[in-house]
Amino acid sequence: MKTKAVRLYGQSDLRLEEFELPEIKDNEILARVVSDSICMSSYKAAIQGANHKRVPNDVAENPVIIGHEFCGDIIKVGAKWQGKFKEGMKFGIQPAMNLPENPAAAPGYSYHYIGGDATYVIIPNEVMETDCLIPYEGESYFKASLAEPMSCIIAGYHENYHSVYETHSHEMGIKEGGAVAILAGVGPMGLGAVDYGIHCDRKPSLMVVTDIDQARLDRAATLLTVEDAAKNGVKLVYVNTSTIEDPVQYMKDLNGGNGYDDVFVYAPVSALVEQGDALLAHNGCLNFFAGPTKTDFSAKFNFYDVHYSFHRITGTSGGNTTDLKEALKLAGEGKIDPSIMISHVGGLDSVIDTTLNLPNIKGAKKLAYTHVSMPMTAIADFRKVGEETGDKFYLDLAEICERNNGIWSDEAEKYLLANAKKI
Repeated sequence: MKTKAVRLYGQSDLRLEEFELPEIKDNEILARVVSDSICMSSYKAAIQGANHKRVPNDVAENPVIIGHEFCGDIIKVGAKWQGKFKEGMKFGIQPAMNLPENPAAAPGYSYHYIGGDATYVIIPNEVMETDCLIPYEGESYFKASLAEPMSCIIAGYHENYHSVYETHSHEMGIKEGGAVAILAGVGPMGLGAVDYGIHCDRKPSLMVVTDIDQARLDRAATLLTVEDAAKNGVKLVYVNTSTIEDPVQYMKDLNGGNGYDDVFVYAPVSALVEQGDALLAHNGCLNFFAGPTKTDFSAKFNFYDVHYSFHRITGTSGGNTTDLKEALKLAGEGKIDPSIMISHVGGLDSVIDTTLNLPNIKGAKKLAYTHVSMPMTAIADFRKVGEETGDKFYLDLAEICERNNGIWSDEAEKYLLANAKKI
């Protein structure tokens, strides 16, 4: 079977190519990819090439398929796995397999025949052996594509910890009923963190979300409302710290003059890390969630407070399979809405430019449908594009999204898959 895929050959060298997939082995699975959410991690892999820890050294001779936030349908199952997986089954992928013999290996970074930015892929035996091929029963493909980034967010909530002085043990998770601050929190991942914090089982009583972009804060407030948070027992406050002379004191005043039990830093900015440190309450935990590209990234941290006030610091990179299953379950039950993370939609032929320019494209998550030919287009621009080109396709998508508070939806996906130009 032929596949079309975006393959990485080296630093900033991505190519959309068509090539033949080999026949699957008895321990492999053939799958059709439908959607892939483009991650900043893919940008990092693309610009670093073989210097990236997950990309093989011989990538120039043996290119890999990029993309690791994908969902699709199982087409054919090798004999070994026919008792567990069936043809026609929808699936999600946990790329962080953590193989003992090759911990860095991951779909979307390390493999010739599996990655999210492809029409068809071969899922290798180790994905199933590590329980990283996960059946998905939801209606829409894009929600499973976004389950992987949501699993990273969930991992952050689970990874935070607080010391139990009497036993010298650590209680895992955010402090239930405590105060949470999410700094630089209205980007795509920050929005997911706010959504999860409002709707998960272990909720804070106060959540303060900051940014320096008022337009993004305003959009966040329409998607994740103060009123909905209050119905779920969470006081939600959005703060533009660029307009405040002393953001730390202002935020403490919002919490009755107290610090925050859990602080998440969602941008790799030294000053933001230091602000998070200053916000911590006694026995508080700072989670450096943002992934820097500079290997020497650093920031000051108050070790007086580490010693006397039990300030803790942690960081997370990726979620585990349990986190991914939780994300799929919550999305399937409608308790979280990954739609709010999507700002742009495009086809497979938009992946290269989008990936290589990802930091410069404003908005939230960029979603690619791999059997579609379509420029990566902002949802907010659908109507404008339709009016300028006279293309009914964009006008219809605009109408659908406008009925859904300006966000992507099950209805929008169904319309796109039925009516978009095929690649």
